[in-house]
Amino acid sequence: MFKVNKLTDYAMVVLIDIACADGRRSAHQVSDHTGIPLPTVAKLMKSLNKAGLVASQRGATGGYALGRQPREISVADVIEAVEGPIALTACADTSDETCSMQSSCLVQGKWNRVNRAVRAALTDVTLAEMIADICSFGLLPIQRPRDLAAVGG
Repeated sequence: MFKVNKLTDYAMVVLIDIACADGRRSAHQVSDHTGIPLPTVAKLMKSLNKAGLVASQRGATGGYALGRQPREISVADVIEAVEGPIALTACADTSDETCSMQSSCLVQGKWNRVNRAVRAALTDVTLAEMIADICSFGLLPIQRPRDLAAVGG
């Protein structure tokens, strides 16, 4: 089964929370609002900040805001920020792993096409679309970001 890990799922929840917030959110606010433990939120913020998906500001009015517009952040960006390169198998070009059967494998290099297709599909879905779906079901008790009108959300 192909699935993203729990941290990636939490990262998407964190980004949605920040995107729907009016202004910046502290890690404490994100934790309180989402129910994700504060140490997990802090760990995610480091990865998301390093990838440029969030921007941090220190001080009394500090906190986290999105590093890019929601329509410019793809699901692939989030996965790669938390988990690293998208690679379905150890023999995919983007994998950091090595395969012990590499020298005799009949499908070596054949998974690259599948890997590219999966990555393209994940790149095609944006944070803005994820927010629009969630907001349309009324699951977030917070206001929708202003730039969603441009994506039909």
